[in-house]
Amino acid sequence: MATLTGLTFGQKAWTPQFVQAIDQDICIGCGRCFKVCGQDVLLLQALDEEGEFVDLEEDEDAEFERKIMTILNLDNCIGCQACARVCPKNCYTHAALNN
Repeated sequence: MATLTGLTFGQKAWTPQFVQAIDQDICIGCGRCFKVCGQDVLLLQALDEEGEFVDLEEDEDAEFERKIMTILNLDNCIGCQACARVCPKNCYTHAALNN
């Protein structure tokens, strides 16, 4: 099975690691990963006391327990792992693309 690899500007081999999942139980919703990702992969969402997602855009007065990061556009991930490098809780799981 072949693994997708590329070259850096200095001609060193590089294997991109694409986001697979975010552990929502340990995510603190700090938003660092959201700020560093320029590919529109992530979305910060609010959870109510029952653990259900709350749409804050529709109901501005909605109450929420906490916010967590979710994956919005997995297909946009370029495998840079910037999100994982800035995450203080190590919530991310990444994997190489195998053909």
